[in-house]
Amino acid sequence: MATVVRKKPGQSDDKLIADFRKKVISDEILIELKQREFYRKPSVIKQEKIKERRKGKRRVGYSR
Repeated sequence: MATVVRKKPGQSDDKLIADFRKKVISDEILIELKQREFYRKPSVIKQEKIKERRKGKRRVGYSR
């Protein structure tokens, strides 16, 4: 998926770069890139998902 940011009339290059950075962060491209950097076995991915679910349940239980 390509990230496209178009330059508006009268917009400086610095502002264009800032808009691009915001777009990359909001699209979570860097997070996905880090996840794809190394191969993770499907069993490891499954374990991480289970761990995240348990972590979320723990947080909900102690809310006041």
